[in-house]
Amino acid sequence: MEWLNYHHLLYFWVVMQEGSVTAACVKLRLSPSTVSTQVGKLEETLGGKLFRRVGRNLEPTELGHLVFRYANKIFSLGREMMDTVRGHPIIGPLSLKAGIVNVLPKLIARKLLEPALSLPERVHLVCHEDKEERLLAELAIHGLDVVLSDSPVRKGLSIKAYNHLLGECGVTFFAIEKLAIRFRPGFPASLDGATMLLPLNMTTLREGLERWFESLNLKPVIAAEFEDSALMKEFGQNGHGIFAVPSVIEKEVERQYDVRVVGRTNAVRERFYAISYERIIKHPAVTAITETARQDFFVNQKG
Repeated sequence: MEWLNYHHLLYFWVVMQEGSVTAACVKLRLSPSTVSTQVGKLEETLGGKLFRRVGRNLEPTELGHLVFRYANKIFSLGREMMDTVRGHPIIGPLSLKAGIVNVLPKLIARKLLEPALSLPERVHLVCHEDKEERLLAELAIHGLDVVLSDSPVRKGLSIKAYNHLLGECGVTFFAIEKLAIRFRPGFPASLDGATMLLPLNMTTLREGLERWFESLNLKPVIAAEFEDSALMKEFGQNGHGIFAVPSVIEKEVERQYDVRVVGRTNAVRERFYAISYERIIKHPAVTAITETARQDFFVNQKG
């Protein structure tokens, strides 16, 4: 087994925190040559460069950023250990770092995460919104505790992660009142030729809607496509077309955006997942999210 020299890691960590070798030397009370040599030895151990020179400045490489995230956790855990050993109990909130795939509706993300903030112990929630691939990469190095997504981890990805199905629901179509009154009769056949606002291609909702339209031989007119579901609802609220959302947030969408139901279908199913690096979830806040979703949020959304 190859052992890591934590003195080398400490010098690198301080350089990253202070922003330069010079500033790190002041804090460590060491000479620049000593600090540079120790960082160089860490690079040899890791087999890659941690910094690159840009003009007169040093900037961390991708490897440098990765090692720094691990170093933060290592030295934070070390401080906790010393406090515990010395009889100082850890005082502070439980940390929950949640990744939210950017196509997930904000209303659903909020409802899924809220149970974590209702635990008896105080929780410090940090939300990161990004594309699925980036969030899963961060999850793989334990930079996140959980990723909320509308699809499971795709097969073939070299990431060790586990899918925990939270629930599923059908889809509800909305529009402003004038359009809803016009297209509600004869739904879903009335959607043929109707102006629609849709999520981008390659999203699970878009793929489900396309299959459903094709099965019914419906050809709606696509007025606009959106990555951000909230922006799609804003356009729908202003009368630019009919849009579809997961039925589990039907009441909130109707109230918040002042739109009306055109129709519903259970033939298009939206599924939601908590993705973690644990096969059996142990994080108390993630447990609260999964249990509440299964026992409350999606309980009346059977197909």
